Amino acid sequence: MRPWELLDTSAVQGLAKDMKLYRRGDEYSIKTGYSELMNSRMHSSEDVLAELGCKHIRSKQGAQVLVGGLGMGFTLAETLKHVSPSAEVIVAELVPAVVAWNQSHLAHLANQPLEDERVSIYQGDVGKLIRSETEQFDAILLDVDNGPEGLTREENGALYSPNGLKAAMGALKPKGVLGVWSAFPEPRFTKRMKQAGLQTQEVPCRAFGKKGSKHMIWLGTKK
Repeated sequence: MRPWELLDTSAVQGLAKDMKLYRRGDEYSIKTGYSELMNSRMHSSEDVLAELGCKHIRSKQGAQVLVGGLGMGFTLAETLKHVSPSAEVIVAELVPAVVAWNQSHLAHLANQPLEDERVSIYQGDVGKLIRSETEQFDAILLDVDNGPEGLTREENGALYSPNGLKAAMGALKPKGVLGVWSAFPEPRFTKRMKQAGLQTQEVPCRAFGKKGSKHMIWLGTKK
């Protein structure tokens, strides 16, 4: 089997281990230590997050969408497929290296979504951006960690806390949708979303087409 080739390394605030970008043939992987954060072969559930999270605004002119977490660009690229030409999409990414990789090594994977004129980049904490807005977004799509407990970076947990969900509710327009991606089910988070006042739906899906690990998408609609 062809070995992994290390392409780049970046320190990340809040992480004890560096984030590293690898390539093996046409496959790419981002890891911290021995933990794989994302892989270019497995993004079906990210596609589902974007498709279902934007379903209610597919034909809405001037829709406003916030994508939390750039990753390898797949969620952003799928979002752009499901919003109108007049939509505006902000992608928030905390790690500068991830943005740089999407503009170089990874650009071709999702057909260069950062170059779409509807896209703007917010370099920083998506939670801070959410807290600064009031009824601004038609959809907020969060894929910033492995799940709603902030496993990769402790600070991420605040996004999924009762206060974090309250802030997301405040940043959504009426009938807006909060979409959350997770690598695993978490019944406590479902309860937390409902307690925040979101009309909540769980959507199980697979990491790779109809195969691979079972992931979970939560969709919460502001009443």
